[in-house]
Amino acid sequence: MTIVLDGSGLTLEKLVRIARDGEAVALDPSALERIRACRAMLEDKIRAHEIMYGVNTGIGEFSEVVLDDEQVRQFQRYLIYNHAAGIGDPAPIEHVRAAMAGRINVHAHGNSGCRPEITQTLVEMLNRGVTPVVCQKGSVGASGDLAPMAQIALLLMGEGEAYYGGERLPGRTAMERAAIPIPDLQARDGLATINGSNLLTAMSALHLYDMDRWLRQAEIACAISLEALIANMKPYDIRLHQVRGFAGAVRSSQAILKCVQGSDLVTGKLKSKVQDAYSMRSTPQVIGAAHDAIAYARKQVEIELNGVGDNPIFLPEFKLTLTGANFQGTPVSLPMDMAGAAITMVCVLSERRLNRLTNPALSVGLPAFLTKGAGMFSGLMLSQYTADMLIVEQRILSAPASVGSIPAAADQEDFVSMGMNTALKNGQILDNAYGVLGIEFMAAAQALDFRSHTPGKGVAAAREVIRRHVAHLDEDRPLYPDHIAMKELVRSGEILEAVEKAVGPLG
Repeated sequence: MTIVLDGSGLTLEKLVRIARDGEAVALDPSALERIRACRAMLEDKIRAHEIMYGVNTGIGEFSEVVLDDEQVRQFQRYLIYNHAAGIGDPAPIEHVRAAMAGRINVHAHGNSGCRPEITQTLVEMLNRGVTPVVCQKGSVGASGDLAPMAQIALLLMGEGEAYYGGERLPGRTAMERAAIPIPDLQARDGLATINGSNLLTAMSALHLYDMDRWLRQAEIACAISLEALIANMKPYDIRLHQVRGFAGAVRSSQAILKCVQGSDLVTGKLKSKVQDAYSMRSTPQVIGAAHDAIAYARKQVEIELNGVGDNPIFLPEFKLTLTGANFQGTPVSLPMDMAGAAITMVCVLSERRLNRLTNPALSVGLPAFLTKGAGMFSGLMLSQYTADMLIVEQRILSAPASVGSIPAAADQEDFVSMGMNTALKNGQILDNAYGVLGIEFMAAAQALDFRSHTPGKGVAAAREVIRRHVAHLDEDRPLYPDHIAMKELVRSGEILEAVEKAVGPLG
């Protein structure tokens, strides 16, 4: 079903459908009229020689340089050339598609000043599968994601490179094969395409979608570990968390209880300790805090997805041009730094439960390192090493990028968000998190195999999926194929889908 972009209502879920599923987009007719009205006002101001930043002036340190009429016509081309200055591997196609959708949604407000042809061409590129090749690195997250967005803008001049039909092609070739006319750039068009934190925001939106799914799987993994460790389930009583008042903790305790519904653990058939270790009984508080952090970050990212991140801003109703800094990526980078740290925090908790599963002094009667042949066999001893390595890397990556500003442009741009660094490191944090959680799933399923009680309905569904991908460890074998399989299983969300089918939504 086509997603209509009108400057409001663009959610994480809709962006995922556009970026990953190739959902078609359309520009709302009223948005098109707003774009036309704004452009008409801008052209009136150009004819009147009103000084407007980035239209008839240079940019950055050159903002005081006024351009003549001929230079105004040529300036946008050179603007894109000199800003297409990134480096590194190409960004994933889904990131670029999401950034393009976000930029269209900015234009839909009618405050960016570009010609309608620019926005309509971006729509056609999404719908016909032309995706610009964009270097991952080069943006400092203020004045927008200038370097990567400039590589998108190159296509509007028939230059640069693009993916089309499974090939990497010269930009003009890709556009011609897709039968998309090249609009070229006139006054303001180039800056209106690049002057927002669209790529880092798009990446953050996709990461938040994945983080929410990962946290729900962290609750499932916890539930399996609790079953295997014969946990006291009183700490998961919803009323305990309601009296404190944190929404995330209430949500997390509800999810865990859903997973163990029907278990002997909650019917009183099993004797448990009076009080378990923090890594077990404080899970709702810890994962709940992560849920709350992700919820705040989502709010910020969706505001940015549906806001106007340009400089200058054109207000046709007031016939006014306002210069400011709406391109500044800090409102996204700061909460996304917190989101990345939240995922790392929950991974630390996961590893501590892994330790309790494998340590015979803590595992409530489970065999050492979850093998019956301890001594001859080492079981899952080395799995913990792998999880530990991943977590240390996550801790390094969890240092906030939003405090890492380095001045640029002769100190005209003397505070920047470094939000692209946040987005890139969050991708790495998530990648490691899939591995850490996959290892806990594998160990918890192994541990549960040594128990004879009836597990919860959700736990049973999760173990069934795990066993389709990784066999019980009877005797030692190379574990890296199992680790890789489990990491990809978590990434896929197959466990989450099976559990939610069995017990209902977890969040």
